This record gives sequence, C-alpha cells and structure tokens, in this order.
Amino acid sequence: MTQPTDIRRDHRATALALAASGVPPLPLRAGKVPFGNCPDCAKNACGGRPNMKTPGPCTCPYPCHGWAAATTDPNVINSPAWTRAWKAAAGVAYHPGGAGLTVVDLDNAGAIAWARASLPATRTVPTPRGEHWLYRGPMQSANAVRPGVDIKSLMQYARWLGSGTGAMAVLPAAVRALTVKEPSTDRRASQTLSAPLGSRRGECPHRTPTYLDRGIDMAEQRITEAREEVHATVYRTFLAVLSTHGRCGCLTETHAARLFIAAQAKGESPRHCTDAWTNALTTLGLSHV
Repeated sequence: MTQPTDIRRDHRATALALAASGVPPLPLRAGKVPFGNCPDCAKNACGGRPNMKTPGPCTCPYPCHGWAAATTDPNVINSPAWTRAWKAAAGVAYHPGGAGLTVVDLDNAGAIAWARASLPATRTVPTPRGEHWLYRGPMQSANAVRPGVDIKSLMQYARWLGSGTGAMAVLPAAVRALTVKEPSTDRRASQTLSAPLGSRRGECPHRTPTYLDRGIDMAEQRITEAREEVHATVYRTFLAVLSTHGRCGCLTETHAARLFIAAQAKGESPRHCTDAWTNALTTLGLSHV
C-alpha cells in the first residue's frame, strides 16, 4: 500500500492505490472530517446511501454521507464531482468494515499499554496521539469502549496514516466483546453462560476447539449472510446453537458475545438480541437453569 509520504503529495493517488488493494477510500476536508452533504442530500433528503444503517435511494455523485460514500470504484474516485473534493482535501480516510477490517484506535499511552497486555499482536499504525491496531474481520463500531479506545469498522471511517508494520492478526473475541453492552438486571441471568447451562457431569463431548469453534463460526456466518427476515434468522440461529450446546456446559459469555455482535452488525438492537436469546432458552426448556 502507499506510504504516508504520498498522502502529502497527492491524496487522490493515495485513494486510488487503496481502492486497487480493496480498501474503500474517501476524501477528508480540514479538521480530519468528511465533506458535508451537497444541497440535494442535506438533512438526508435523498434518503441516504444504500450501505447506511437506514438504506435509501441516494445515487449522488458527490462524496456525501461520510463513511458510506467510500468506494473502490476508480471511476468514482476520478469523477468530476470527487475531483472538486480532492482539490480541497486535507487527507484521506477509508472504511475499515468495507475492507473486512477492524481498527482498534488507541488514543494515549495508557490505552496502548492495555492493548499490549490484553490483545494479540497485529499490524500497528502510528497516529499523532497513539496507535491504530488493525485486525482481519469486521464488527460493530463503537466509541469509548474503554478509556482511550474506539472501535472503527462497519459504520465508521478511519484516517489513512500508512500501511503500518507487523503481520495482521484475525479479529479476536477480546475485541468483539468490547462492544457488548451489559444487559438489564432482569435479563442478565439468561445471558450469563460462564457456568454450564445443564447438569451433565464429566468431560463434555463438544468441548473441543475444532467442533465448538466451527459451530460458532457457522452460526456467525448464517447471521451475517442473512438477506431478509433477519429477526427470524437470528432467533433460529440462537435456537440451533443452544439446542446443540445449551445443556452441556460448552457455551461461555465469549461465545454469546460473538453471536450478539454478528446480530447487531445486521441491525439488531441489543434488546432484540436479548429477547431472541431468552425466547430460545424458553423454547428449549433451559430458562430455569
């Protein structure tokens, strides 16, 4: 990928290099923020871009709607509408989720120290205040998941500050779990899975990394690939996982967090996820354990 020195010479050249590598870029104006919406898109009058949380019909040629305007199409990046933005651009950003990536944005020395002690090593990009840690795999974005730590992925942009150094690791469960909110008190019991859900004794026949991890991976994929009836897909997936592993003690909070995050990335609210989980437990007769 293009090195940081290229950013100062030609922002559009940097964007085209990113796009060629499968990373969707967008121009940033002064203040390190995306360009504002054009008059036709002001106050979301156009309905929004198809990739936004609330999809709409926008086909605006300008780089409107922040991260949702990011693209790998060189014809768009070189278009007259974007050329006007490049002439005034102060930097380049990219959409991590669109490239299948997650950026852990560490804003200070304390956050960096926490990451070094808590997260697997991965590709690291220096920033003016700290570091970006890049992982392979998208997830829900969230700010202030802990002091000095933001998660930039599916619905956020990140500044392009260079390729960084180090091998990029797969997104770990420890990062996914950072965006999982604590359930309300009256529903907390249904999600507390660190203890076995059933009373079976002895070595669990499912407690092997290959079997259990493959099952959770398949469940995440089923939710992620849902094109319609997302609510029903989430419930059926939760039901299938609990019917297989709900009585034997395999499931932990980490496994549940992975499924909740996959569902929330498809637009499910934390409350809907909790309701679906609780309903699946009740259907299987597990709500009393």
